[in-house]
Amino acid sequence: MHHTVKQHRRLSEKWIKASIAGTIWAASEIVLGSFLHNLRVPFSGNILTAIGLVILISISYIWRDKGLFWRAGLICAIMKTMSPSAVIFGPMIAIFTESVLLEISVTLLGRTLAGYALGAMLAMSWNLFHKIISYIVYYGPNIIEVYTNLVNMAAKQLRIQSDIVWLPIIILFIVYGLFGLIAAVIGIITGRRMLRQPVNNSEPLIAETEGFLKKSNMEFGYSIIWLFADILLLILCFLLLSYTEWYAWGPAVIIVAIIWGLRYRNALRRLSKPKFWVLFVIITFVTAFVFTRASAGEIKWTEGLITGIQMNFRAVLIILGFSVLGTELYNPVVRNFFSGTAFRNLPLAVELSVESLPYFISAIPDFKSVVRNPVSIFYNVISHAGRRLSEIKGNKQHIFFITGGKEKGKTSCLKKIVEMIKETGSEVGGIISERILDGQVTSGYYAVDALTGEKRLFLGTREGGAKIGKFFIDAGGLAFGRSILDKYRNARKVVVVIDEAGMLELNGGGWADNITTLADNNDIDLIIAVRDEYAGRVKSHWNIHDAVILDIEKTPCEEAAGIILEALSARRAE
Repeated sequence: MHHTVKQHRRLSEKWIKASIAGTIWAASEIVLGSFLHNLRVPFSGNILTAIGLVILISISYIWRDKGLFWRAGLICAIMKTMSPSAVIFGPMIAIFTESVLLEISVTLLGRTLAGYALGAMLAMSWNLFHKIISYIVYYGPNIIEVYTNLVNMAAKQLRIQSDIVWLPIIILFIVYGLFGLIAAVIGIITGRRMLRQPVNNSEPLIAETEGFLKKSNMEFGYSIIWLFADILLLILCFLLLSYTEWYAWGPAVIIVAIIWGLRYRNALRRLSKPKFWVLFVIITFVTAFVFTRASAGEIKWTEGLITGIQMNFRAVLIILGFSVLGTELYNPVVRNFFSGTAFRNLPLAVELSVESLPYFISAIPDFKSVVRNPVSIFYNVISHAGRRLSEIKGNKQHIFFITGGKEKGKTSCLKKIVEMIKETGSEVGGIISERILDGQVTSGYYAVDALTGEKRLFLGTREGGAKIGKFFIDAGGLAFGRSILDKYRNARKVVVVIDEAGMLELNGGGWADNITTLADNNDIDLIIAVRDEYAGRVKSHWNIHDAVILDIEKTPCEEAAGIILEALSARRAE
C-alpha cells in the first residue's frame, strides 16, 4: 500500500477519483459485457451504457468534483481495451462521448433531476447516433441510399402515402431516451441511498480476474515507423476505394489486409467470426438488389454487386485499420509523450486503474443479481469506491469526531485537546464555538480562532441572518470562521479543529464547504465536534468512513485526548 501511495503522489485527487469511477465502469463493461455478448442479449450495448450512467450519477453524490464524468469516461474508454472482446476505437469513442454529454448537461443544469435526466437521455441516445455514424463510416454514403430505398419500398408495399423514411429512427431515439431516463432515476436513487446510509467497509475483497484480463502485450515489437506506415496505408486504401475501379482497390485492400494480418494477429479476430461474413454476404446482395431495383434497370446487377463488395471492403479496412493503430498506440514512447502535455495525469491515472481493476472486478456480481435488485447491487459495488480512495491515499489523514449530547462538554474537551496539541509543538488551528452566557442562560456563541484566540460573534439573538433554533447567524462571524478554515485548505502537517458540524452543515450552510475541502486534503488531520445524533449522517454526507468517534459521555476527555495525540504522534514519526 505504501508503494501505491508513493507511486501516485503526483496524481491529483480529482484524477484519482476519476480513475476509481472509470475503473468501476470498466469492470462492469468487462464482466457484464462479456456475459451479455456471449448470450447474444438484445440491446446489450444499451444495458452497459445504462450501467455506466448509474455508476457516474450515483458516485457524483459522494464525489462532487467538476469534470469527474468526462475524466471517468476517458479512463473507462482506455480500460475497455482490457476486455476479452476485440477492441476498436468505436466503443472507446462511444464511452467517452457518453460521459461528455452527461458532463455538459450537469454543468448547464446542475446536479439536479433535470441535469441528470437530460444527460442520461442524451448519452443513451448517442448509442443510436453512434451506430448510424458507424454504418456510414464502415460502408460509406451508399448505405444511406440502401436504407432509404428499402424504407420507401416497404412504404409502397404497405400503401403508405406519407414520407416515413425518418419514422423508424425517430421511434428508436424515443425508446433510447426513455431507457436513459430509467438509468438516471436508478442512479439518483442509489446516490441518495449512499448519502443516507453509511456503508460497511469491513468485508475484504478478493480479486480473481485472470479470466477477464488480456495477457500482457509487452513482447510485441512496437514501432513508430510502423505506426506512420499504417496511417499511410489506411489513407491510400481509402483514396483507392473512392477514386479507382474495383480492379485497383480490390487487390490493394487484400494485400494491405494480409500485411496487417501477418504483423497484427489480433487484427484478424473480427474477420474470423462467422457473423461478419454472414453480414458481408447479406449487405452485398441487398445492395445489389436495391440499387438494381431502384434504378429501374439503369444499373446492371453486376454493378450493384460490386457496389456492395466495395462497401464491405471499406468496412474491412476500417475494422483492421483501427485495430492495428490501436495496437501501435500502446507503444510506451507514445504513452510517455502525454506526460509532457495537459493530459500528464492520464498515464498515472491509467496505471492506477490497472491496479484497481481486479479490486472492482471481484465486487461485480453476476447479471442475474443485477436484474433482481439493481439498486442494492449498484449501492454495494459503488460503496467500495470510498474504501479504494482511502487505500490509495494511504489512510494517512486522521479524522476524529468528538461527539456527545447537547451542552455535554464537547467544546470544553476540544479546547483541552487543542492546548495539549500545542504543548507537543504541533501546529493546530481552526475554529471553536464559545458559548456566551447571560447569567445561566446561553445568549449566543462566538467563533474563536483556535490559533490566535481572536473571536467574533457567530450566533446571537438579534434578528438578521438565517435562524438556527432561537439564534440568528451573524454574517460577519460566519465569514470570519470560513476565512480561518480556508487558510488550511492547502496546508500540510496541521491539525484543524471544527466546532461543530450539524444540521446547518448537512444542509450546505455553515462550515460545509470548508469541511469538504479539508476532508480532501490528505496532508492535514481533522478534529470535528459533532452532536451524537448527527454523527452517522455527517460521516455519510462527507464520505468519512474511517473517522474515529470519541463519545465524551463514554470516553473521558483525557482518554480521548490521549488517543488523538498517540495517533498524531505516530503519523509525525512516519
